[in-house]
Amino acid sequence: MKKKILITSIILSAIIIPAIIFVKHCISIDKEFTEPVDSLFIEEFLPSPTLIYGFVEDSFYIEQYYVKQNQNLASILLQQKIEYQTIHYLAEKSRPVFDVKRIRAGNKYTFLLNRDSLNTPVYFIYEIDNTDYLVMELVDSGFVSRHQKQVEIIRKTGSGEITSSLWNAMKENSLNPMLAINLSEVYAWTVDFFGIEKGDFFKVIYDESFIDSVSIGISSVHAAFFNHRGRQYYAFRFEQDSAHGFFDENGQSLQKAFLKAPLNFSRISSRFSNNRFHPILKISRPHHGVDYAAAEGTPVYSIGDGQITHKGWDSGGGGNYIKIKHNSVYTSIYIHLQGFAQGINQGNSVRQGQLIGYVGKTGLATGPHLDFRILKNGDPVDPLKVEAPPVDPVKEDLMSDYLLFIDSLKMELDLF
Repeated sequence: MKKKILITSIILSAIIIPAIIFVKHCISIDKEFTEPVDSLFIEEFLPSPTLIYGFVEDSFYIEQYYVKQNQNLASILLQQKIEYQTIHYLAEKSRPVFDVKRIRAGNKYTFLLNRDSLNTPVYFIYEIDNTDYLVMELVDSGFVSRHQKQVEIIRKTGSGEITSSLWNAMKENSLNPMLAINLSEVYAWTVDFFGIEKGDFFKVIYDESFIDSVSIGISSVHAAFFNHRGRQYYAFRFEQDSAHGFFDENGQSLQKAFLKAPLNFSRISSRFSNNRFHPILKISRPHHGVDYAAAEGTPVYSIGDGQITHKGWDSGGGGNYIKIKHNSVYTSIYIHLQGFAQGINQGNSVRQGQLIGYVGKTGLATGPHLDFRILKNGDPVDPLKVEAPPVDPVKEDLMSDYLLFIDSLKMELDLF
C-alpha cells in the first residue's frame, strides 16, 4: 500500500511541478510584455489622425466654399471679419508664391476655425489648381505658403473595341475618356481617328494620376496597340537624344516633323497672345498666331503633309487664307495671303514644303506679313512652342537596348 502511494506521489509530482513552472513562466512573460511593451502596442494600433491640407482635421471646425463670380481675397476674408489691414498684409506677403488677383471663380477655398466659443478663423486655404494650394495664417505671424497635394501615380492597362467613336469606347470600357486624346496624339500620323471603323480595337498601358482618390488625368502612355481596318499598329514610348518619342516594334518612328516655319521671314512682328492690342481695331483681343514679317509676294509653304479643308476669303479680317488638316490632331492656318499658288484648291492633298500661297496684307493688316496659326485638337497653340518629337528611327547603337526594353511591354499587350 505504501509502495502504491509512493508511486502515485512520484507521478503527480512529475505532472504538477512542470505545470507550476510553466504557469510561472507564462506569468513572467505576461509581466514582461504587459508592463514596458503594452503602451507600444496601443500606440501601434491607434488610428492615424485624419489630415486636411496637412492639419489635423479634428482640431478645427471646417467651412468649405467655392469662389463666386466677382469675388476676390478681400470679399472672401471680410465674410470672416478679417480686418482690411490684415488682408492687405496677407496679399502682399503672398506675392512671391501666388498673386491673389488670380483667384478664380469656381475654385474651392476652406476656413479652419478654432474650436472655441468664438470660432475664430485660424487658416485660409485656397486651391490654386488640382495639385497646388495656398495656406494663409489669419492670426499670429500671418505666414503664407504654397503647397502641393500628394499625387499618386497608378500604372493601368485598358482595352476596348470601337462601336462608334474612340471617346465612346473609353466610356463603354470604364476608362478615363481623356485617354482618347492621348492615343490620338500617339497615333496622329498613322491612324486617321476621323476614319476609324466599327470593329477596330485598342490596348494601352499607361499611368493615371490621382489626388485624394480622384483622377486628375493621364500622366503618360507607355505602350499601345491599335488594330485599324485589320492592320496592327504598335507604339512604344522610348527616349533618345533627351527626347521621348513613340516607335513601332521595329524601332521606326510613328511621328513626323513640321517645318520650323512656313516661309523665309525677316523677323517675328507679333507673337502668340491671349490679349494683344490690335493696331487697326485699337482694342485688345486674343492673337492666337505668330506674325512673320516678310516682303509682299514671299512664297508660303505647307509645314507638313495634309489636306486643304478651307481656301478663300475670311470676312472676319483675315483676308485670303488657307487651312490645312495634317492629321486627327494638328491643323495649320495661313492668313493675310496675297494670293494662292497654282493648283491649290479646297479638298486637295499637299506635301510638306509644297508652295501654297504668297505673303500679302489682305484683310485687317497694316503691312505685308503672314499670320500663321496651329490648332491642336481644335484649340489654338503657340506655333513656336509646338514640341518636335524625334522622327528618326531608333539609332543602331540603341537598337538592342530598345528591343530589350519593349519585349516585356509587347508581351503584356499581347496577353490582354
